[in-house]
Amino acid sequence: MKKKILILAGGYSKERDISIKTAKAVYKQIKNDYTCKILDPKNGLVKEIRKFKPNVVFNALHGRYGEDGYIQLILENERIKYTHSGVKASSICINKLISKKIFSRNKILTPKYIILRENFNIKFKTIYRTIEKELKFPVVIKPINEGSSVGVYICNKYNFFKNLKKLRNEREILIEKYIPGREIQVAIMGNRKLGTIELVPRRKFYDYKAKYDKNAKTKHIIPVNLSDKNLKKIENIALKAHKITGCKGVTRSDFRYSDNKFYLLEINTQPGMTELSLVPEIARYKNISFYNLIKWIINDASINR
Repeated sequence: MKKKILILAGGYSKERDISIKTAKAVYKQIKNDYTCKILDPKNGLVKEIRKFKPNVVFNALHGRYGEDGYIQLILENERIKYTHSGVKASSICINKLISKKIFSRNKILTPKYIILRENFNIKFKTIYRTIEKELKFPVVIKPINEGSSVGVYICNKYNFFKNLKKLRNEREILIEKYIPGREIQVAIMGNRKLGTIELVPRRKFYDYKAKYDKNAKTKHIIPVNLSDKNLKKIENIALKAHKITGCKGVTRSDFRYSDNKFYLLEINTQPGMTELSLVPEIARYKNISFYNLIKWIINDASINR
C-alpha cells in the first residue's frame, strides 16, 4: 500500500496564500507516489490526523502557528512523523530577538538592534533619541515573529513614525540597523551546504512582493560572484547557524553582504516551495530536481525533532 502523506497548508498567518501555493506544488510532485491529502489546520487538525492516519505530515505552513513550534508540538503529541524543524528550533528561529541573541553568543555577525514592546506609540521622542544614539538612520523595522518580509519597512528619520504606526498592533517590534549591500541567501539540507543564491530586487528590498510576484522581476543569480574563500565562509556560517539553533531538514538563511562582512538576518525553517522559491532553484542548480528535493524532505521526516 502507498504511504499516506498529509500536507498541511493555509493556517492562520499572513502567509496563508503562499503556504497554499507551496502545498499545491508539493502535492503535484508526489501525488502518484503516495496517497496524499492537503489539510488546512483550521479544519480540525487533530481530528483529521486521527481519521486519515498519515505516515508523514509534510508541513507546508508558514508564519505564526505553522513554523513557530505550535503545530510541531501537536504533531509530537500525536507521535506522527513530520518534516522540517522541531518545536524548539522552530520557536527559536521565528523569534528574531531570541535567534539574534544566539547568533551573537556564537560569534555570528548580525545587525545591531533594539526592541520595542507594547505601548511604544507614547514614547516617540525617546525612541527617536535611542535610534540616533545606538543605531543611526536608516533602520529596518519588523514584527518580531513574522516571515516572508511581512510588515518589514526600511525607514529614514522622516518616514519612521509613519511606518511604525502600521505595526501598532504588534506586541514586539525589532528595530534593526539597516545594512546596505548585497542580498545573499544560503540553503542547508540536513547537514549539507546545499548552495547559495544572490537576489537583486528592482524594488527597494527583497520584500513580500519581490519574493512572490513574477511582475516584480527580482533577478536571481547563481552562481554567486564571490571568491571561493567568501563562498565557503558564508555557507559555513549558515550551516553553523542551522546546527546551533537545532534545525532539521531544509532551511534557508538570509544574509546581507557589506564591506566584506556577512550579516545573518534570520533563518527560515519552512522555506517556500513555490515556482519562485529559492531552495528548489538552488537544488536545481546542484542537479537535484524538485521531485527529489521533496522526496528527500519526506524521507527525512521524524518525531523528536
